[in-house]
Amino acid sequence: MVKVVLDTNILVSSLLTAGPPAVIVDLAADGNIIPFYSNPILQKYWEVLSRKKFGFNPAQVSRLLDDIARTGIAVEGKQLNKNKKVNEDDRIFYDAAVEANAYLITGNIKHFPKESFIITPAQFLTIIGNAQ
Repeated sequence: MVKVVLDTNILVSSLLTAGPPAVIVDLAADGNIIPFYSNPILQKYWEVLSRKKFGFNPAQVSRLLDDIARTGIAVEGKQLNKNKKVNEDDRIFYDAAVEANAYLITGNIKHFPKESFIITPAQFLTIIGNAQ
């Protein structure tokens, strides 16, 4: 089973459009990939998805986060590699991916060091053979 950590922008995009991020979120909800998360990641998801500027339905946000918690696996989110240059707002995602040995899927590649496990939604779908 493929392990992933989803950056918040993937969840936002999945609720806005029917593109690759929505496919990835559906794969996670259906149990076809395993999302890894930490408590700080869940808190960040809730904080961002609850912003008024998006206007997301709170029940829809709750269902999405419940799906991630139900199908996913929690990690501690320990900072394992302090030497890597990572945008501090995004470190929780990087650290969870390193700890879980998972892909980190993000629409903001530039916020992370160039590493083979940090990929875009389109790259991920190509890797798993589900290109859109």
